[in-house]
Amino acid sequence: MSGLAEGDGKLDRTLGPLMLWGLGVGYVISGMYFGWNLGLPEGGTLGLAIATFFIIIMYVCFTFSYTELACAIPKAGGAFDYSKRAFGNQWGFLGGMAQNIEFIFAPPAIAFAIGAYLNIHMPSIPANYIAIAAFLIFTGVNIIGVRIAAMFELVITIIAVVELLIFAGVALPHFETANLAKNAFPNGWEGVFRAIPFAIWFFLAIEGVANVAEETINPQRNVLIGFGSAIATLVILCLLTFTSAIGVGGWETIVYEAGSTAASDSPLPLAIKSIAGGNAFLYHLIVWVGLFGLVASFHGIILAAGRATFEFGRVGFAPKIFGRTHKKFKTPAFALLINMIIGIGAVLTNRTGDIITLACFGALSLYVISMCAFFKLRVTEPDLERPFKVFAYPLVPALALIIATVSLVAMSYYNQGLALLFFGIMFGSSLIFTCFYKEEK
Repeated sequence: MSGLAEGDGKLDRTLGPLMLWGLGVGYVISGMYFGWNLGLPEGGTLGLAIATFFIIIMYVCFTFSYTELACAIPKAGGAFDYSKRAFGNQWGFLGGMAQNIEFIFAPPAIAFAIGAYLNIHMPSIPANYIAIAAFLIFTGVNIIGVRIAAMFELVITIIAVVELLIFAGVALPHFETANLAKNAFPNGWEGVFRAIPFAIWFFLAIEGVANVAEETINPQRNVLIGFGSAIATLVILCLLTFTSAIGVGGWETIVYEAGSTAASDSPLPLAIKSIAGGNAFLYHLIVWVGLFGLVASFHGIILAAGRATFEFGRVGFAPKIFGRTHKKFKTPAFALLINMIIGIGAVLTNRTGDIITLACFGALSLYVISMCAFFKLRVTEPDLERPFKVFAYPLVPALALIIATVSLVAMSYYNQGLALLFFGIMFGSSLIFTCFYKEEK
């Protein structure tokens, strides 16, 4: 239990704005490499573009509003801490559960992509076997205490960004505007709403930057710089990747392998393949270097998920065992293991799109609860020290809240089975929490 005692102490402040940029982009950048293309069969180029337009507005508004919360309450729990402070334990639990679902179900989807990318070079090994191996390896690395340092995360994130720029540099000379118009709106406005989770995937988990506020030097300044520069970078990469990938041959080129009707988890290699063929140097470069982006997000979110589950256990909002550290390695081993077990179970379903959607349900619920907490704290704690205040209040947080709410309702309507599963998890866990939680004196 000595490790737990150490874990209850103050965290070292070691992260500056550059490291926060690396973490913010690193958490998210895998969304540029895969996942978003699964929204193209739903909405087509135009449908996904419209959904992405509104989601970009939501994320920009949310990021700056969330930054105000992170600077005012620089705690590792993120949304859990903000909602708990604003509304009490019950809503704090719901905010934390939404965050847990987002962070626990995002890695299995990324693991699928790692498997799909490696399967191109190792076709004899099924992609889900590779995904499971990735879970075992990176969970094991976390348990034995070998940390992915912020500098390492920064380095692989930079490599992943450069890779996307190389991809765009190769694809744009072959860009044709007519390719964007091919079957651009196959399902009409319904397709726009169906494409929402895949537009969210471009930016999912950027809020994880707030969870390292306790470890940030001068968080009141640097969280703003890190958050702001990360969202700016991601918006640029999103627009560049979306346009250049689809422009080489139409959206169907980056969704389906030739002769297949199954959606692919490796859209960028498909785009390059349509240009240079499967044996070209650039094709293999995109595959291998693309793994840096996937690993950056995969490992980063595993770390964030382990921390979120560990914090839940430590404060008594989940079984106490999840809040214990490994006796030898002083790492949140039990939290990491339970997250891994759930993640591998998700991998075995072979349903990447559904897993992405489930993670997006968690994210949108987190955004709605966080923005409600934002407004509540503005009213109930007007004197709370806010080193950064969001501009154009209340318009900016209101836009984030409205778009997130509309997106959550639309996703629930068009994904009723997954909505039932998500809200069932939220309701069931909340009921258990209400019955068994006893606040420590």
